[in-house]
Amino acid sequence: MKKGLVAYFSAGGTTAKLAERLAGEIGADLFAIEPETPYTRADLDWTNSKSRSSLEMNDPASRPAIRAAAPDLCTYDTIFVGFPIWWYREPRIIDTFLESCDFAGKTVVPFATSGMSPLGDSAKNMQQLVPEAKVVNGKRFAASASGKELAAWAQEWL
Repeated sequence: MKKGLVAYFSAGGTTAKLAERLAGEIGADLFAIEPETPYTRADLDWTNSKSRSSLEMNDPASRPAIRAAAPDLCTYDTIFVGFPIWWYREPRIIDTFLESCDFAGKTVVPFATSGMSPLGDSAKNMQQLVPEAKVVNGKRFAASASGKELAAWAQEWL
């Protein structure tokens, strides 16, 4: 079995719970991608074009700072990257994470939480940021996804 890491960004706790469930089921290490400046409720108001999240997502060059450096990825073969869907793609902080680590030779598996929105171009976007890695299409899960469902899905890459 390959050694896995579950790295995730969670704005409201839903993705965190799913990531913890996944890591527990597959015996992977866990890393929270936390913003240096935490998001407030107002920052996350997607209906306000002046909110922090709206401004970040409308700026392709935006790279929100991460509070703590990621673990050394050299001991991992597969990195599951979790996030809530923002504007039909991964949040910009995920782009920060991808650009701040060496993913050479790794398999990157996106997973997302959303009530209805699909992953969109997330895998394609992520592949462009880490061309030396293999980024697979990944999957969107409901918050209620069971550990058994997550583990069965993840086995393809472990």
